[in-house]
Amino acid sequence: MEKSKYKRLGIITIFVFVIIALVLILLSNKKEPVSLTMWHVYGEQASSPMDKLVDDFNETVGSKEGIIINVTATSNSAEIGEELLDSQAKKSGSKKMPDLFFCHSGNADDLGIENLVDWEDYFTKEELKAYQEDFLDDGRVGNKLLVFPISKSTHMLYINGSMFARFSEATGLTYDDLKTWDGFFEVAEKFYEWSDGKAFCAMDYILREIELSALSEDPNLSLHNDGGWYDKDNLSFKKNFDKFMKSLVEGHIIVSDLYANTQMMTGEVPAGISSSAAVLYYNDIVTYPDNTSEDMDLKVLPLPVNKNENKFDTLAGTGLCAYKTSEDKAKACAIFAKWITESERNLDFVTKTGYMPVRPDAFKKISSMDFENNDYKELYNSLSKMQENYNFLSESYDYNKVSSFYGKLRDRQKSFVERYNKGEDLDKLIEECWQMLIG
Repeated sequence: MEKSKYKRLGIITIFVFVIIALVLILLSNKKEPVSLTMWHVYGEQASSPMDKLVDDFNETVGSKEGIIINVTATSNSAEIGEELLDSQAKKSGSKKMPDLFFCHSGNADDLGIENLVDWEDYFTKEELKAYQEDFLDDGRVGNKLLVFPISKSTHMLYINGSMFARFSEATGLTYDDLKTWDGFFEVAEKFYEWSDGKAFCAMDYILREIELSALSEDPNLSLHNDGGWYDKDNLSFKKNFDKFMKSLVEGHIIVSDLYANTQMMTGEVPAGISSSAAVLYYNDIVTYPDNTSEDMDLKVLPLPVNKNENKFDTLAGTGLCAYKTSEDKAKACAIFAKWITESERNLDFVTKTGYMPVRPDAFKKISSMDFENNDYKELYNSLSKMQENYNFLSESYDYNKVSSFYGKLRDRQKSFVERYNKGEDLDKLIEECWQMLIG
C-alpha cells in the first residue's frame, strides 16, 4: 500500500510539473501586445463616438488579438493634413507620427504613398466587394488603396419646414419642385418675390454644386486645366456657372457666411445646402430677427439634379490611413479597420454623426431603424434613397483658391443685388463673377 501511495504521489508530481512547464512554454511563446497610436477627427470632446469605439475594440477584439489602440491626438479634417506633415518631418513641437490616422486622399499623397499601408494587401477581393465601390475609389491614390472609408458625407438640401409651409400654401409650390435645379431656381425666384426680397437658400459649397450640375450633363467633362484650376474656355462649366450666378446676382440665393445652418436658425433664409454632417448643428427652434420663434420642423432633401441627366452628389470626408512601420502593426491596423466597418457597428456609428455608412447592406437597414430625433430620420431617409439612385463623386479642390473666391462673393453679393436692382446689365454682373473666379 505504501508503495502504491508513493507511486500515485510521484505521478501527480510529474503531472503538476508537466502542467507548469506547458504554462511556462505558452507564456514564453505569447507575443507582446501590438500597441497602436491613433489620431482622429471625430470630435475633441471626452465623449467622442470614436473614443468610445476604440475603448470597445480594446476591451473585446483587441484584448483577444493582443492589440491596444491609444488615441494620442484629435484634430479636424481641415487641419490634420498639415499636422501630419509636421509630425512626419519631426518638426519642433509636433507629436510623434501616429500608426493610424484619418485624413483626405490629398493628405495621403503628400505623406508619400510609399510610407502608407496599402489596404488591399490585407483585405481579400471578396471582403472588399462588401463595401461601396465609389467610396473605395475615393481612397485610392495612384493604384493603391491608402485611405479606407469609415464614414462619408455628402451634400443635402435643408429646409425650414415651418416657413416653407406658409410659402407653399401661398404659391402652390411644393418640395417636389426642389428635385431639379430648374425647379430649385424657380422656387428661389418665387420665394424672393413672396418674401419681399429675401434670399431663399444659403450655400456652403456653391462651386461644388456648379461642378456637379455640369458633370451631370457630361460625366467625362474635365473640370480643371493643367494648372489645377477652372478653364476659362470650358463652355459647359461656364454655362452652369452662369445659371447659379444669375440666381445669386438677382438675390435669390447667397453664399453662406460660413455654414448655412446659422442663417437658417436666425430666419435669414429658409433653406441651406450643406454637408450631411451639418445635421448635428441644427436647433429645433428658429428665432427670427424680430425675436419671434417657432419650430424649425427641419426637412432634409436630396441635392437637386438636372432633369433627365445623371444624378450626382459629392463624396467628402476623411478615411483611415496606416503609417507603414512593421508587418505586425499593419496586420493589427487591418483588424481594426475590418472591425469598425462591420455593418451594424458602422451604421450605429455614422447615424450618430450625420455620415453615410460604407457598406450597401448597412444602407438597406436604415429603413427599419427607429430615430429618436426627427432631423436624423429626415436625413437618413433621403440618404437611403440617394444610395440607390445617385452616384457619389470624389472632390478635387484647390481649397485656398476656393476659399478666396467664396470670400470675394460674400463681400460683393449684396452689392451685386443692389446694382442689378438699379438697372445694371445682368450678363455683365455675371461676367464679373466669372472674372473673379478665373482672374
